[in-house]
Amino acid sequence: MEIILLKDVEHVGMAKSLVKVKAGHARNYLIPQGLAIVANKANKNSLMQEISLQKERAAKLLEEAKALAESMASKTIKVAAKAGTSGKIFGSVSTIQLAKTINEAFNIDINRKHIKLPEDVKMLGTYTATVHLHKEVLASVKFEVYDDKNDNAE
Repeated sequence: MEIILLKDVEHVGMAKSLVKVKAGHARNYLIPQGLAIVANKANKNSLMQEISLQKERAAKLLEEAKALAESMASKTIKVAAKAGTSGKIFGSVSTIQLAKTINEAFNIDINRKHIKLPEDVKMLGTYTATVHLHKEVLASVKFEVYDDKNDNAE
């Protein structure tokens, strides 16, 4: 019997896929539990429409991520930190601090877990971080760490 899975089912298949299973398994377990529906012509058509809509949305998100990556690469953001006279920062610049600055600079919501710093940022200067915007798009963000006593750097 052909069915369309509504949810991932172990040893059967992934959600939104068309699979063949034994009729008893489908009638007695998968369909009553709300895990699958019968793969008739109408349900197959709606599945194909939903899959095409998902592909369009995914393509649009990918294009937006690429455009954002280009704008991030062309701009240097500034991160304030308290530093001593030798240029050494008290503590270090964290991904939390960098995520907040990126969110304000580009008006987006980036999770700190998607930011990778190449090294510990413990001195004033310019650094480059990698931001994971999409599963296929990585952006490089240049940021300058400046002493917050010198407010003329903004």
